[in-house]
Amino acid sequence: MVFPTSTAPPSWCLVVPVKLLAHAKTRLAGLAGARRAELALAFAADTITAALRCPRVVEVIAVSDDPRARELLTGLGATVVPDEPDAGLNPALAHGAAVASERRPACGVAALSADLPALRPDELARALDAAAGHRRAFVPDAAGVGTTLLAAAPRAPLEPSFGGRSRDRHRHQGAYELVLPGIDSVRRDVDTEADLAAALALGVGARTAAVLAELGGSPRPAEP
Repeated sequence: MVFPTSTAPPSWCLVVPVKLLAHAKTRLAGLAGARRAELALAFAADTITAALRCPRVVEVIAVSDDPRARELLTGLGATVVPDEPDAGLNPALAHGAAVASERRPACGVAALSADLPALRPDELARALDAAAGHRRAFVPDAAGVGTTLLAAAPRAPLEPSFGGRSRDRHRHQGAYELVLPGIDSVRRDVDTEADLAAALALGVGARTAAVLAELGGSPRPAEP
């Protein structure tokens, strides 16, 4: 279903899930070693910093029980809420979406991956503007398997189904797939060293760049 567009740009409240850092980004252990949690937190901080700079975003709600993440993300300007009911990614997103709808009933609500260290505010705005024409819409990840952004119009249920082959699940649920040029940074989530190399090619945020510089190494380049 396509929603009519208005002359005013749409406003959005974003929900970003940040898991306990001790369990985050295990596939980057070979690169980051004991600083894997620090790198995961840098990803989340750069993602949220870019999101807060997006002109369409009025609030970012981070869902996390990690003390380090809660302190840093609050300092960046995010609204941080506990992970309830502490039952995994999608229940956390549903909880965050409920908080967002209560706080900002006139805004659309979108779930955004926390591992987009190359995110650009203007590219996020482009994706959100396209999502505004639909009841529910999503952006697939760069691999075409998962999802990095799932958006719902005001008062529409978010119905997150992230994880694994979430692109197929969101499509089967009726969410509109956004296939847009010029939003590479919105699609570039990072789970592996090859993913990180691709994000570096786009240009990562300051916190991610600083941690990588301190590590003194470079990820292996993406395979051709």
